[in-house]
Amino acid sequence: MDTSDHSGQNTPPRQADAGAFWKEADAHLLARLGARPEGLTRAEAEERLARFGPNLAVVSLRRGLLAKLGKRLVEPLTAILLMAAAISGATGDWQSFVIILAIVLFSTVLDITQEQKAESAVEALKRAVAVTARVCRDGTVVEVAVRDIVPGDVVELDAGRLVPADGVILSAHGALANEAALTGEPYLVEKRPGPCAGATPPEAFNAAFAGTTIVSGTARLLVAATGRSTRFGAISASLQAREPPTSFERGVHALGMLILRLTAFLVLFVLLTQMLRQGLSLESFLFAVALAVGLTPELLPMVMTVTLARGAVRMAQRKVVVKRLSAIHDLGAMDVLCTDKTGTLTEARIAHVGSFAVDGSESQRVGALAVLNSRFCGGMRSALDDAILAAAPPAAEAGWTLVGDQPFDFERRRAAVLLSRGGEGTHDLVVKGAPEAVLALSTHAEQPDGTSVPLDDALRARITALIEEKGSCGLRLLGIAHRPMAASVTSIGPQDEADLVFVGCAAFLDPPKASATDAVARLMRAGVRVKIISGDGGAVVRHLVETLHLPTRGMMTGEEISGLGDTALAARVEHTDLFVRVDPDQKSRIVRALRRRGHTVGFMGDGINDAPAIHAADVGLSVEGGTDVAREAAQIILLTPDLGVLADGVAEGRRTYANIMKYVRMGTSSNFGNMLSMAFASLMLPFLPLAPLQILLNNLIYDLSEIGIPFDTADADTLATPQVWDMHAVLRFTLVMGPLSSVFDMATFGLLMWGFGAGVDEFRTAWFVESIATQILVIFIIRTARPFWRSRPHPILAATSLGALAVALLLALTPLGHVVGFAPVPPAMLAAIAALTLVYLAAAEALKRVAMGRDRHRGRAGRVPRS
Repeated sequence: MDTSDHSGQNTPPRQADAGAFWKEADAHLLARLGARPEGLTRAEAEERLARFGPNLAVVSLRRGLLAKLGKRLVEPLTAILLMAAAISGATGDWQSFVIILAIVLFSTVLDITQEQKAESAVEALKRAVAVTARVCRDGTVVEVAVRDIVPGDVVELDAGRLVPADGVILSAHGALANEAALTGEPYLVEKRPGPCAGATPPEAFNAAFAGTTIVSGTARLLVAATGRSTRFGAISASLQAREPPTSFERGVHALGMLILRLTAFLVLFVLLTQMLRQGLSLESFLFAVALAVGLTPELLPMVMTVTLARGAVRMAQRKVVVKRLSAIHDLGAMDVLCTDKTGTLTEARIAHVGSFAVDGSESQRVGALAVLNSRFCGGMRSALDDAILAAAPPAAEAGWTLVGDQPFDFERRRAAVLLSRGGEGTHDLVVKGAPEAVLALSTHAEQPDGTSVPLDDALRARITALIEEKGSCGLRLLGIAHRPMAASVTSIGPQDEADLVFVGCAAFLDPPKASATDAVARLMRAGVRVKIISGDGGAVVRHLVETLHLPTRGMMTGEEISGLGDTALAARVEHTDLFVRVDPDQKSRIVRALRRRGHTVGFMGDGINDAPAIHAADVGLSVEGGTDVAREAAQIILLTPDLGVLADGVAEGRRTYANIMKYVRMGTSSNFGNMLSMAFASLMLPFLPLAPLQILLNNLIYDLSEIGIPFDTADADTLATPQVWDMHAVLRFTLVMGPLSSVFDMATFGLLMWGFGAGVDEFRTAWFVESIATQILVIFIIRTARPFWRSRPHPILAATSLGALAVALLLALTPLGHVVGFAPVPPAMLAAIAALTLVYLAAAEALKRVAMGRDRHRGRAGRVPRS
């Protein structure tokens, strides 16, 4: 197909896909891009820039303040609180009005501030993008802004430069790239031209990707994809994508809807009964309004914030930094942890872990020769050289002197040194390099006993099989060989690297963490399934898992994942724990698939390639030494890259969740019971059982009694399993414990009306005492699933609860109560109220097991559904 116009300028029909462009032949890709090896003309570049847009992989899409505010104001719980504040202000209850508004404002500002994390991640991503690049235009190399690079451009790359776009290598000389930003792997990668059949970017030796760095050498890059079409651009887009609500967000929304339904039911019930009995009066309307406010958990945002903040402080003491408070709950709710192996299961460093001879046995001779080569060879020292020398015994090269050397280069793929040792009369040539390259130059093999034998086809095949076997275990290998040289030889060249005696291989590994086995076992005991997602091959990951004795099931490759739709992938991920050869987008797909299965998912990573999955998870985790992008995308940062530290954080998250749920259970059941009692009282009594102001006072004192909940302890069984918002359980608890309190309220009504013949003010005072006493004292019973005497509350909770009860009794039973309509109560009436309260507490202790449910920690039933 002719892609040229009449002026002779080539123009591409479209930008190349961000697919596996490296698998195309250079000639075919040049033709498809309408490009030439010598680059584009300025006119062509300008036309393409107008067609495809600027090469901006990272585009910030910040939402306006009003949009962020509006999103939060339509949340049911926030809307209920704002309505309660408006009603309180309209009825003259300015204290409640100010308190509720202050709490809503504080919670909203905190939430909006936390939303900056995704936007900050994108800003951090911008800092990892090159600013200028050297591009071939009109036959000369010019420096242009990276944003002006277009598909078809030819870019000159050299050491220290960031790669500005995705493309294929047209030519290279000793090019070595650091791709850890995209792959997470610490090893440098050789870049060279030539056909490549690799299915994934880490396998594409002939391609370079935006955001990676050229460490040494030079290369010419044909740009195949720019801007959002690059791998880097895809990561940026995923960081700005709207993910489903987290476990915490779904829970708060569901709680708001539950309270809204209960409130609407009771208010409509009261208004209907009052209208049928005596018509709709102002007093009955205010009473119904007070019921609505009474059912509103005004202090819930504050209790949640204080509880989460308290949890954040405790987690910081365990080397876990919390950036978004609600992530503490999500960490406690987490039942699946996805993690890369590098840095969490391994040390994230290159270590020389041993050397082996041609028969596979451990060999000190191989290690000694490797040390000599690394110590004396000139040129740039690699990370493998550093690892060899770090593991070498002191003065391992003593007595040897350098005669000549041939530094490493990528054409030869080896390095050689010529050494002499005093008194021996000969020199020794020591060669180190790619095992297959060194073996190909060898004619003999050295046995472990030091003898040399001819390297026939059978022995060569055995050594090759040994090298492949070691490589499949995740070991990086360097072949070691030597050759005696005459003492008259004083310099060497590539031609001298022949007729070598192959000695064996030096082996390198990112060492497994000694603590990983115990840490994974702790997480498994806590109900958290660990899934490993890696860019490495299956054999490497399998060997690591077996070394650490990790319990895992099944394995999937990135190629398999790319062939599955979302529904099929969701079915497979449930029973698969190892994912290998995966790219950043596939990591995100795995996380989203697990979330669709109803799991609360954590993802732990430290590279730019991990950022999309961190963003997609319910709780994103990174480490202090991770990239800026990963740390900005995460909600929780581990100061130590250790799963043991994470296990500590999980326990703290569950303790925090348990305390939030104590308030939710206590608040909804108590308020519902009280409001239900007053609704029925409006049918039985010729007067309202409490004045509107007294209802609000009851609710305020009760809320204040619970401000010690953030400091409370949690039972061991609560910490043993993932904890999630369970609205069925909350509703069950409310419908059991609320009516129980109403039954005793009805008994109190009967006792006061027909037993003591109490007047209106006396009745309201006595019932206020009974109501507040039962509400506050039952805290000590329903704060734990155990018998209350076997679980001690925190002293702060005991102090706030009993202190609030003392304040309530002081207001009701002293002359101070006249201000709000209370009257003196006879001692006999108070004694009867006290007896009823004790019976109620005993009944609550007996029924709480039914209310909480015996299966409260089993299975996944009753969880808040995904939207």
